[in-house]
Amino acid sequence: MFTAPENDVRDRMLAARDHAHALLGLGSAAGSEVWGYAGRTLSGPAAAPGGPAWLRLVSEPEGKAGGKLWEGPKEAEASVPVAVPRPPLIDVADWSADGWDYRAELYAFVTAPPVCRSPVVDDDVELPDAWWQGLHQALDHLSRATTGRQAVREQYIRRRVPEYTGITPGEITFTTAHGDLHWANLTGPTLTLMDWEGWGMAPVGYDAANLYLHSLPVADVAERVRKEFAHVLGTPAGLVGELTACTEILQAASRVRFYAELADQVRCHVDLLSSSLNNS
Repeated sequence: MFTAPENDVRDRMLAARDHAHALLGLGSAAGSEVWGYAGRTLSGPAAAPGGPAWLRLVSEPEGKAGGKLWEGPKEAEASVPVAVPRPPLIDVADWSADGWDYRAELYAFVTAPPVCRSPVVDDDVELPDAWWQGLHQALDHLSRATTGRQAVREQYIRRRVPEYTGITPGEITFTTAHGDLHWANLTGPTLTLMDWEGWGMAPVGYDAANLYLHSLPVADVAERVRKEFAHVLGTPAGLVGELTACTEILQAASRVRFYAELADQVRCHVDLLSSSLNNS
């Protein structure tokens, strides 16, 4: 989703990946390097004793490991209902070296590709009705999961939503959410929900709003998402979720290129939400 980091970060992470291979008994496999923001994560295919697998490596400065994002995948494996399609977590290895903490997560390989390589859609998306039905079912099952994790904190919503949207949120209803629902984290035509580091409690409508906002560059896709989630998007119950998703994208626009490109369309959507409030 992101470009490769600076050479020193890339070299450090590639060396850590080699160490992860040794710890987990993995062989190399052909495939691209999939980088996270600023080289914090590095993912790619691996050859495990039981067959093809996917290795995700995450790093933090020594002493900074732990917390929501670090523990998210392990906690998802333990707490997210099996009815939610996601790649099984096979093994985990932790270590520290040269001032950095590392975690290697080994997953079963998912053969279906991401719907888009980028979180933000750039072309029409052709998905069968069964895929959309599966997504609804997955999010419904997820919403029933009990967790103390927070994908979005109420304090953040109360402070940042007025700052970035000019709208003061009212009552907030929370539900369990994926927390990063966009097109690079969804596979097709067989549905799998990827990347569980940020899951937890979020405002109702937050996941649907994220998928909608990441669809704005392609009108037909945005319209389909809006139609699929009409039961929550554009409703009083889902308003805070929409505003929160808008806020996060606008806040990230200064440091993430694809959010900078999306920001004007998100601002237009905020204006529509504001107008609907003024006319209600």
